[in-house]
Amino acid sequence: MEHINRIELQGHVGTVRTNVFEDRSVANFSVATEYFYKNKDGSGVSETTWHNVVAWSGKDIADLNSIVKGAPVYVCGRLRLNRYTNPEGVEKQVFEIIASKVRILNEV
Repeated sequence: MEHINRIELQGHVGTVRTNVFEDRSVANFSVATEYFYKNKDGSGVSETTWHNVVAWSGKDIADLNSIVKGAPVYVCGRLRLNRYTNPEGVEKQVFEIIASKVRILNEV
């Protein structure tokens, strides 16, 4: 049986932080996606979800300097659960997307 761990997102960039680690650039940024639906009253509802993305410079990754707040992006990668203990001693869990592709989109 083949195991599949793949996620695709298309949305807008929120916060961005770029660093250099062992001579490679890495961008940590958030992406907002929206889901539109009608509630039981027939009113339109917009649900925004924020996703944490980690993108290392390399093949199929857009220039990390072009990943700026508000930019429309397409991200493809895998989902990873990251566990850590915060300074208060509380264990936290964060889902993040490890990007294999990042493209800046042209809005029409």
